[in-house]
Amino acid sequence: MKTLSTLDPRAPLVLDTRELGRRPGSQREVSRTAPAPADLGIEVLSVVEGSPVELDLRLEAVMEGVLVTGTAHADLVGECVRCLEPLHDEIDVDLQDLFVYADKHDQRAPDDDDQDVRVLEDDLLDLEPLLRDAVVLALPFQPLCRDDCPGLCPDCGTRLADDPDHHHEDPIDPRWAGLTALAEPEKP
Repeated sequence: MKTLSTLDPRAPLVLDTRELGRRPGSQREVSRTAPAPADLGIEVLSVVEGSPVELDLRLEAVMEGVLVTGTAHADLVGECVRCLEPLHDEIDVDLQDLFVYADKHDQRAPDDDDQDVRVLEDDLLDLEPLLRDAVVLALPFQPLCRDDCPGLCPDCGTRLADDPDHHHEDPIDPRWAGLTALAEPEKP
């Protein structure tokens, strides 16, 4: 009994592999621009939903399934974690993963690695999880506008890169505040 695929073959990140014909060694090049899925990135740096993601891929039939290799390119937006200035950058990531034929996957002995196996559904493969993993892992954990970003003043929030000579009077410890009267000269 054949189950219906949950993948929509018209979706921009779903690829049809029937053309490869399950002949090991057959391959096909795919270049396309697809809209970025939602939440592609981390909290402070991400690809804007719907913005173009350029994909250059090679699909190659192997004994177990289809090997996908290639690259993805997208524009990033976010903010510097030190000074909160807007960031605009680009990202290029390498993609590579094996999508196993469903019947080959069913014949394998179950083990702990099965949760990491990507399975073709009715000869369709979904690139979104592969793209998401590659992009998120390639992003810096704490993006900066520049490597030596001084950040914000902890007292008033002034951006220190805009005012490098910014400073405040040293705060007086409240436990010693009474002694400041002794240090001031007496008025005649």
